[in-house]
Parts: sequence; C-alpha cells; structure tokens
Amino acid sequence: MISLRVRIGALLCLALVTGLTAPATAGTATTAPAATTAPAATVEEQRLDRAVPQEILRRSGFADVTPEFADALGGARSYAQARAIVVREGSALWRRAVDRAQGRGPAGGDLSRDDDRPLYWARLGMTREVRSWQPGFGLSERQRAALLDALERASRGQGDVRGVKGSKRVLVTGFDPFTLDRDIRISNPSGASALALDGTVIETADGPARVETMVFPVRWRDFTEGTVERALRPYLAGVDLFATVSQGRVGRFDVERTNGAWRGGFPDNENVGRTETIPVPGPGAAPQWTSTTLPYRDIVAADTGRFPVYDNTSVTEIPAGGTEPVVRPDGPTPGSTARAGGGGNYLSNEIAYRATLLRDRLGLDALPGGHVHTPVLQFGAGNTSEVTDAEFVRNRRDIIAQVRSIVAVAVSATGRTRG
Repeated sequence: MISLRVRIGALLCLALVTGLTAPATAGTATTAPAATTAPAATVEEQRLDRAVPQEILRRSGFADVTPEFADALGGARSYAQARAIVVREGSALWRRAVDRAQGRGPAGGDLSRDDDRPLYWARLGMTREVRSWQPGFGLSERQRAALLDALERASRGQGDVRGVKGSKRVLVTGFDPFTLDRDIRISNPSGASALALDGTVIETADGPARVETMVFPVRWRDFTEGTVERALRPYLAGVDLFATVSQGRVGRFDVERTNGAWRGGFPDNENVGRTETIPVPGPGAAPQWTSTTLPYRDIVAADTGRFPVYDNTSVTEIPAGGTEPVVRPDGPTPGSTARAGGGGNYLSNEIAYRATLLRDRLGLDALPGGHVHTPVLQFGAGNTSEVTDAEFVRNRRDIIAQVRSIVAVAVSATGRTRG
C-alpha cells in the first residue's frame, strides 16, 4: 500500500501497494474461557454498508460471501472447528478472487474480472462476522483475535505460495485499496496485479518463471506487529526474485532505489497515523536505509508498456549533524537520518524497507528484490460517481500487463547476471 511523498509543484499519491496480529496459542476444547463481549466493528468494516461497496459486491457476484460464511461459522461447536472454518473459507475467498481475475469460472456480474475490490470488501464482511459472532461455547478475546488473524492470512494468499520444479520462482506483493474516505470507489492496481499474476508462469529470456503473490493491509498496526516479516520469512530463501508493489505517482512507474526507516504519519485505512522510526523485530539496531537489489537499469531501459519507468534515487534525510530535513536527489549521505525513502514514508516505503532488511538479515544479499511503484489508477474524465468506466478498466489492465513485463525483464536480467 503505498507511500505518500510531497514534492513542490507535484502531487505524489499514496501507495500501498499492505494486517495480521501475531497468532495466539489457544486450546481446542469446548470448555474454553468464558466468551467476551464482541468488539465493535472497525473503521474499515463500518464503510462496508455504504452504497459503493455493496454495488461492487453485487456486480462481481461476491455478495454471497458473507452470508455463506456466517452460515458455516454458525455451525462451529468448538474453537478448533471455528478455526478450521475461517482458514477454509478465507483460502476459498482468495482462490475465488484469483480465479475470477484470471478468467476461470463465472464472472458473477458485469464488473471487470481484473477488479481487486470484491476481494477487499468481501474480506471485511467476513472479518466483521467473526468480530461480532457470539457462539454457543466460550470464546476468549485471545481466541477471537486468533480467528481474525487466521482469516486475514488465508484470504490474502499468505499461506498459498507454491513452486514448480524447473521454474524460476518469483514472489510479488500488493496492497488493499486505501484513502477510501477520499473516494470509496478506489481500486489498487498492485492488488489487482497480485490477483492477475498469482500462480501464473511467465516466459522470460532466462526460462519460465512461476509467480506467487500475496496482498497486505493498509494498516500501521499490522506492520508494527510484524505481518511483513512473518509472511515473507518462510519464502525468501526459496525464491529467485521478489518485488513489493504499490500504487505511487500519476502516469509513471518507479523502481525505488532506497528505502528509509521512517513513518511519516499519513492516516491508514483505520484513520490512524504513525510518526516514528519504523519498529522492526529482532535484536540489534536497524539501519536508516536499505537498498533495492532489483536490476533497475535493465527495467528502466526495457520497453515494458505505455507508462514510463524511472529509476528513482531521491530521498529525504536529516544530514549528519543537522536538524532539518533535506531532499537528496541522488540518495542518502553518510550518517544521515531517514525522513523518506524514494517511495515516501507511508506503508509502501515500509514494506520495501522491511522486506529488504529481512533479505539482508537472512544473509540473502545477492537475492534480487525491492519495490516497484505503479501509476495511480484513474477513472475516466468526468466520472465522479460511477464505480467503473472504460478508461478505468483500460488503465488497470495496462498497469497489470506492465507489472508482468517488468517481472519478466527482472528475471531475465538477473539470470544473465548470475550466469
């Protein structure tokens, strides 16, 4: 999910390109601790009853997800059964969204198949159901949190990463829609790209590459609780390349050269802001900066689609011995303190920082990986109320196709380098 970056004379949009609490250890017996009062719906879940989300669900065929999930969950007679249901149904939602995006099965309505929004709104219906559920057996606060966590992970594809023998393996991440109080119709092309690419094989100059994807929430708290590290750690050592992707600037792609260890405070999907050094797990001090290992020169030079692609080297820093932020077009200077990476100081910068720091801490210095910002996905001129239009669909499809091409170029370039 994405980054916010303000430049004089330019509007820099948010990227997500982004929610999990740490899994709780909970017993499976029906004699669990006494049930607690169900917590109130979250800010995200409260938006669900508005007209636009309901139209998106109806026009994609996803309006049946929450009622069917509620029926299944209502049949649980223990915490263990409930957990099995949320994992099964969460995984089914992810698969259904991927299948729809890739043309398998019924479209379910007239909404374009490449749309990422049905997955987002259907998931919120499911999480709200778990949050308000009052089962006939005792359900502790900790157990309810664990059910929500399991549902989030399963419905985001975070346990669904596979490989194919003889293929390169690529991991791509995307984000939920965000800034929904500005325009609740918003779609995120990084999330749409994740759905379109998951499980696909891309033919590259270095041979076939199997792409696996997952999506992340646009919520500071989930990143604080380590959702990125927990989701990526099991897979990084087994892939040949990774790319975190989010929505960025108008009319352009950017390969972000440097990521900064700073949160700039822009509100997330829960309308919460954080202004602080990025809190990362693990012992030892974290660096102020991390760097991409994607083959950015090859990506920028290639003809990958209709949008220009830039090698973005700019950062904002407080120089060593200084007190005020300074924009550095050519990257950070020695001893400086981060205030924004190339991708800003929102959650897209943070996922890039966390993923590349994890790469380095795992000793995978040679693994190609880093962040790609897509263009902002825009509606057609004059459309201020319709949930879709022809230009909106064209823009999203072109962005998805160009993400695929960028991945192919990156795989081919790294194959040549290793060869």
